[in-house]
Amino acid sequence: MKRKVAFKTLGCRLNQFETDALVTDFFRSGYEIVNFTAQADVYVINTCTVTNLGNHKSKTAINQAVRNAEGGLVVVTGCMAENQESWLNERGDIAYVVDNRHKSRILSLVEAHFNGEIVAPEQLESDVFSFSVAEKSLHTRSMIKIQDGCDNFCTFCIVPMVRGRAVSRPVSKIIENIHEVIRLGYKEIVLTGVNISRYDDEGVDFTGLLGKILNISGDFRIRISSIEPEGYGAAFFELFNNPKLCPNLHLCLQSGSDRILAEMHRTYKLASYMKIVEELRKRIPLFNFTTDIMVGFPGETEADFRETCHVIKQAGFSHVHTFKYSVRKGTRAELMPNHIPEPVKQERSLIVRELAAENKRAYRKSFIGRQQTVLVEKVNQNGMARGYGEHYVPVEFKATQPGNNYFETVTINSVAPESHDFILRGRQ
Repeated sequence: MKRKVAFKTLGCRLNQFETDALVTDFFRSGYEIVNFTAQADVYVINTCTVTNLGNHKSKTAINQAVRNAEGGLVVVTGCMAENQESWLNERGDIAYVVDNRHKSRILSLVEAHFNGEIVAPEQLESDVFSFSVAEKSLHTRSMIKIQDGCDNFCTFCIVPMVRGRAVSRPVSKIIENIHEVIRLGYKEIVLTGVNISRYDDEGVDFTGLLGKILNISGDFRIRISSIEPEGYGAAFFELFNNPKLCPNLHLCLQSGSDRILAEMHRTYKLASYMKIVEELRKRIPLFNFTTDIMVGFPGETEADFRETCHVIKQAGFSHVHTFKYSVRKGTRAELMPNHIPEPVKQERSLIVRELAAENKRAYRKSFIGRQQTVLVEKVNQNGMARGYGEHYVPVEFKATQPGNNYFETVTINSVAPESHDFILRGRQ
């Protein structure tokens, strides 16, 4: 009988990509992929510990796997495996704790275990770019990892500690991977990494890499995952004239106050951030910007917070990933004075969420009467197809064929509230 393996992913898209690659490895080796709540021989939890919430969710997933395992293997990897390795090993109920450098070798570790071999994760070859192309994916779109690590050392962030210094994947390997996923039939490719704006391989920067990718022939489109607001010029903006490049960016902001940005050790000011927004909106008026906002950073005053609220309205973000500042051990922000009380952080978080919801409603209503090219992800039992348009807005319409992973051009005729979201409804 086939051995069964279950996966749980917390955190960023980079973790999602790496899990998809692991899913492919196990699938190709004859394992049956099962739901995380089902009985399995192996449970792999790809953790996040960048925020307290990510930390809590990771611990919950680990505990769930341990309860379900009943003699099966529990493998914990990801950023918690870096940041809390000793605690995880001391628990005594986790078979293997695998750091990010050895994550791609988890199948080898598990196979060695079942063959009766004693292998420690650090004995395996380490390579942050040696993940398989996701042939068997938990998602419709394919993610391609182009970069890992970060050199920014923001005062609140532990990413450089758990992901290491910035490294870029060779251009030739990225192009090879993209040809492979196109051959496998993927229609949408997402470029991902820890800090992809700093991509640099032998003089090819992120703009240069993106240009090379867009020159590849085929019926596909490119989406850029979370990115920092730095290092862009006219050549980057011009690339969005190519219909293969989706007109949306998750452009990290964190705060609308220059004073707080400086305290965070961010590498930009608000004016340079807004220039990116303005330049792209000149070219594509409905360009979709989403962002991250941190509330309650040490020393954040009411005036600082008001500046952030003003920017949220001014930029018209269609979605804001809002999170409260949480202390991460070993960061400079941990030692800063004037930490903000939890009730104040909670209140500010609620205000940002309300502003973001207003923005989202207004932005999505602006699509009524316009067309979207939708990549169909699923068709429900009522025959309604769902997917995302090129601007990364969700669209639902009556399906004309079964299955998924195909493009349909849809005219939007309404916006419907659904589970605190606003989905576009359309027709062909």
